[in-house]
Amino acid sequence: MFSEMFLQILRCPFSHSPLTLAEPSLVDALNEKVAAGELRNRSGDLVERRLDGGLVDAQRQWLFPIFEQIPQLIADEAIPLVDAAASVEVPHE
Repeated sequence: MFSEMFLQILRCPFSHSPLTLAEPSLVDALNEKVAAGELRNRSGDLVERRLDGGLVDAQRQWLFPIFEQIPQLIADEAIPLVDAAASVEVPHE
């Protein structure tokens, strides 16, 4: 989806840590929550669009959604993985 060089440039807006591509299983699990109307972003808004992918911060606390191959690195658009972890297993590297 993205070149390795592009990924090396991207940083988490909160911690400035590197971002990595989310595992497909995590994206699939979050998309199930989107379909059920249960996924909210940092600002509390319901996520209504299916994720095409995501970028995860080094601490694995936030997922920044990718829609139509465009990463959404706006802080309020981030999906908290800590809250989502109640029903979504967050794989660790």
